[in-house]
Amino acid sequence: MGSVELDPKPARRRWRLHQSALVVLWVVMSMMIWVGLYWYIRRQSIRNVEEGLVSMCEERARMLQDRFAVSVNHVHALAILVSTFHYQKEPPALDQETFADYTARTAFERPLLNGVAYAQRVVHTQRELFEMQQGWVIRTMKREPSPIQDEYAPVIYSQETVSYIEALDMMSGEEDRENILRARATGKAVLTSPFRLLGSNHLGVVLTFPVYREDLALDVTEEERIEATAGYLGGAFDVESLVENLLSQLAGNPEIIVKVYDVTNASEPLIMYGPDLPDGFPSPSHTSMLDFGDPFRKHNMVCRYSKEPDVPVSATTTASGVFVICMLVGYIVYAAWNRYDNVKEDCRKMEELKKQAEAADVAKSQFLATVSHEIRTPMNGVLGMLDMLLDTKLNSTQQDYAQTAQVCGKTLISLINEVLDRAKIEAGKLELESVPFDLRSTLDEVISLSYSKSREKCIELAVYVSDGVPEVLLGDPGRFRQIITNLVGNSIKFTERGHIFVQVHLADHSNLVVEQRPEPGLNGHNDDSIPTASVSANEDFDTLSGYETADKRNTWENLNKFLSQSSYSTQNGSTHNSNSELVTLVVSVEDTGTGIPLHAQSRVFTPFMQADSSTSRNYGGTGIGLSISKCLVELMGGQIWFVSRPGIGSTFTFTAVFQRCERNGAVEMKKDTLDILPSCFRGFHAILVDERPVRAVVTKYHLQRLGISVETVGNVDLGIAALTSEKGKLLSGTKRRCIFLVETDSCSSKNGSIPFSSLEGSCKGSKLHLPNLFLLATSELEKERFPGFSDYAFIMKPLKASTVAACLQLALGVDSQNANEDGNNTEGPSSLRSLLVGKKILVVDDNKVNLRVAAGTLKKYGVEVQCVESGKDALALLQMPHKFDACFMDVQMPEMDGFEATRQIRLMEKKANEKVKAGEHGTEDEMAGMDWHLPILAMTADVIQATHEECIKCGMDGYVSKPFEEKQLYQAVAKLWASANS
Repeated sequence: MGSVELDPKPARRRWRLHQSALVVLWVVMSMMIWVGLYWYIRRQSIRNVEEGLVSMCEERARMLQDRFAVSVNHVHALAILVSTFHYQKEPPALDQETFADYTARTAFERPLLNGVAYAQRVVHTQRELFEMQQGWVIRTMKREPSPIQDEYAPVIYSQETVSYIEALDMMSGEEDRENILRARATGKAVLTSPFRLLGSNHLGVVLTFPVYREDLALDVTEEERIEATAGYLGGAFDVESLVENLLSQLAGNPEIIVKVYDVTNASEPLIMYGPDLPDGFPSPSHTSMLDFGDPFRKHNMVCRYSKEPDVPVSATTTASGVFVICMLVGYIVYAAWNRYDNVKEDCRKMEELKKQAEAADVAKSQFLATVSHEIRTPMNGVLGMLDMLLDTKLNSTQQDYAQTAQVCGKTLISLINEVLDRAKIEAGKLELESVPFDLRSTLDEVISLSYSKSREKCIELAVYVSDGVPEVLLGDPGRFRQIITNLVGNSIKFTERGHIFVQVHLADHSNLVVEQRPEPGLNGHNDDSIPTASVSANEDFDTLSGYETADKRNTWENLNKFLSQSSYSTQNGSTHNSNSELVTLVVSVEDTGTGIPLHAQSRVFTPFMQADSSTSRNYGGTGIGLSISKCLVELMGGQIWFVSRPGIGSTFTFTAVFQRCERNGAVEMKKDTLDILPSCFRGFHAILVDERPVRAVVTKYHLQRLGISVETVGNVDLGIAALTSEKGKLLSGTKRRCIFLVETDSCSSKNGSIPFSSLEGSCKGSKLHLPNLFLLATSELEKERFPGFSDYAFIMKPLKASTVAACLQLALGVDSQNANEDGNNTEGPSSLRSLLVGKKILVVDDNKVNLRVAAGTLKKYGVEVQCVESGKDALALLQMPHKFDACFMDVQMPEMDGFEATRQIRLMEKKANEKVKAGEHGTEDEMAGMDWHLPILAMTADVIQATHEECIKCGMDGYVSKPFEEKQLYQAVAKLWASANS
């Protein structure tokens, strides 16, 4: 059962509900944080206020207590003074006038007291005498005569401020009496409860000190104290004035309310100072205990603010700020979470799209592989049958038809290869080889592929490789050839006159393309201000064909500078980076075609894009050649760019990085990678007549590859002069042979004729030999201009070393057997026949047409072929022992494909080899002493890299792509035998 994908929408709706609930919860939590922080800060503020209140209240209580203690001490001192001067002096030194005067003078020492007075102790038996002596009657506080009682305490001395209490009995009041009795019994100061003072009507207290007749010891008894008591000194304290004075001196905070209580009776405290406040006053308060020296009476001070403290602004702002921060954090988290969800959803969609894209990529790869296989399989039959047909006796018309069909089939295969290459590049599965190859031979192959079209259009096609470029490099020759072929093919397609020039230089030497920059507006820069160039027929330029080129740097002047620099470096052995393992080449393909329109230059390398819609109709092509070339160049570690001018032409330039591989030092170098040139022309001397120096350099390059020394002149007259002069050194005794090569557009002398007759006359009777004359022509039409010359006298362009050698061999009669002194061409049919003749090969293919093609192709080379149509039939024939030398195996077959058949074959061989090693076969057994390994070559119509890797992985020794050509077959077979022998 297939997996069922759950609909994500309900889950997302549930998540949205949960998300909304979380948002509400976060808002509620933020509000709770706000309330909690507000109350916390407010509480802290109130606590600070309370602490300030405590500090101020304690300070005031302490000061009030200290001041009261000072006043008590002064009263105590005054009591001692009375005892000393009134009772211990005889006669007494103290009277009312003296007491009043003294207390008035020392009143500043007692600022808290309204006044002081002295009451003498009078028992009832002494009352009458006392009243007679004082001249007044003892009275009560109500100013009535005092009733009879055991003891009296009338005031005899008083400060002027309290003189109104003179003759009043201090013991007439119940509370006063108790205080006086307690004072004389304890010997300490005693306070009364608060009461309204006479005169000021303020609340106050009276401080009473006992006065003894003599000093008493510390350990006296209470009775002894009572017996020694002479009187009582009292001081009236105006508590209200005392506290007011203290607060005014402290400059206290007016917002603080101070109240002083007598709390001797805790249930009914008596207020001594302070305003009345309503019950439940909300202001915070603090109570400080007061010690006025009377242990019986208790007092305290209550401080509070006049109003409830204001809520601090910080409580609101801080709480609000934190609330805002919480909301911002919540919003950020919410937004981030939403973003995360969106990104997660996008990732999920991207993952789905990725899976779809991967599935589409796999489907595309499978489709391409299938289409490739399905197209290549019949094309293998078509091309194979055409090849076999061309080997039969055909008349010229039939041969032309067959060759045309073969060319069309190869064009179709090339188109399929381009599409597959683009698919491989997009999938990142295109890999480059690293094998030794001859760069110059590879370029000659490109010339061979393009020479027919260039001759048809009568355009120059030339290749030049500078001397500094190594002869052999390590790289991928096939892909390098593909880049050059694409660029040259495009140039031929869009060029109707002029030339196509391929140059290869070392990047270290080539200042033509590396150190300079293209002109503004070119190389893909769309600049409408650049007009389309018009070519004048009469204007001549120092280029290969005389036509103007797009890149003005590619002129004879720059090329000549480069040749001089390269020659100097070569002679002095100072080639740059000669010790480096890497070689960077700069390759340019220059044409004088139509150029690329400015609006289309920016999309030149875009796949399947052409300059305009008419391009494919007028010129053909798919528009992917340049994009493939760009990708291949980048895989080679280089870059590609171009300069194009509409109406002038285009110059494409690219760099590529290869590894250095010396020809004589590369062990793995295969001879089939080199185009062996004949050595029979070494020592020849050539005089080249060419009025175009760039073209002369190209011709000289090909002649020098054959070992021919070249002297270049600008016209025929100079060439004849060179022949007849001593500098020619063409004496009859020399071994050097001389050839005379003339470009067809440079063969006229100054008088308009070809002066070879004068040269022949000058040579008669002399020791000079008339050299062989050759004309270099671009097309067959040029032969008609020179009817006096045979076909052997013409060397047709485009030039390549092997073509020049073949023409010279025919014209000069050089022994062709000596053409390859260094070795024979290892790619010809005879070499392939030498590898295959007498071999017995099993061909396995489910397609009968392919079987016929493979069998017919192999039988041409003397192979004994046996064909089967399935992998199972192949396994039956290959049971050990067998007599087959190799097996050509198709990959895709019904029932058992080539991969599985190969695995089974290798498994059988493994078991057989194990038995041989174990000695289970006798010495006369046919399998004794043999190590079984049948070379298996895969015949696959797939060109996908994965198919090739699977071929090697399952045990095959190599593979050849359908339809296969003779050279491809030779390389695969040679590798197959090498693997088998190793």
